[in-house]
Amino acid sequence: MGGVEIRDDRGAGRLEAVEGGEVVGRIEYFVLDEPAPALVPVHTVVEPAHEGKGIAGSLARELYGLAAREGVVVAPLCPYVVRWAARHPEGAPAADPELLRGAKRWLAEHPERF
Repeated sequence: MGGVEIRDDRGAGRLEAVEGGEVVGRIEYFVLDEPAPALVPVHTVVEPAHEGKGIAGSLARELYGLAAREGVVVAPLCPYVVRWAARHPEGAPAADPELLRGAKRWLAEHPERF
């Protein structure tokens, strides 16, 4: 995946994969405060011309790395991130079920966000 930079746009709630100045993939997420701090990915998107290059996996890996550096967990609601985490348990600790319920509740209360 040479030439692809991953950057966190926290204000917009996006972890972006950028190549040649163009956003070619992203994970859309929100920050959950209760019942515990967490990053909650909701959607993963890779532009069709860039599929099959490992971009989505790199985004998921970086999201878990970002969470670890911040001392929080990932509570994945995005189906892609859920599958990625199941394949990489060493780098993607499972979220507490109560945290996942809290993330789903937050998402249901903020339907305009995604």
